[in-house]
Amino acid sequence: MDKALERLADQILAFDEASLASLREKYRLRIEQFDGTKEWERAVIIYSIINAVSLKNNLFNENVLKRRRGADKNLSKKPSLKRIK
Repeated sequence: MDKALERLADQILAFDEASLASLREKYRLRIEQFDGTKEWERAVIIYSIINAVSLKNNLFNENVLKRRRGADKNLSKKPSLKRIK
């Protein structure tokens, strides 16, 4: 099961977030109309996947910005020099 989930994650990571985002509303509307069918269950999973990709990208971008800010701070610090007589 672990390998199957890893393959599924790799396939999902290959999807374009913009394309996924354009489907979000479609699946949100579908899951609001509960009927307990396999199609409804599938819609819930798809909606969750779309949100998971969006969350992953947001976390990724936040961490990249934090690293950049940290690197910028390190570059702007003056080196601590000792005066030697």
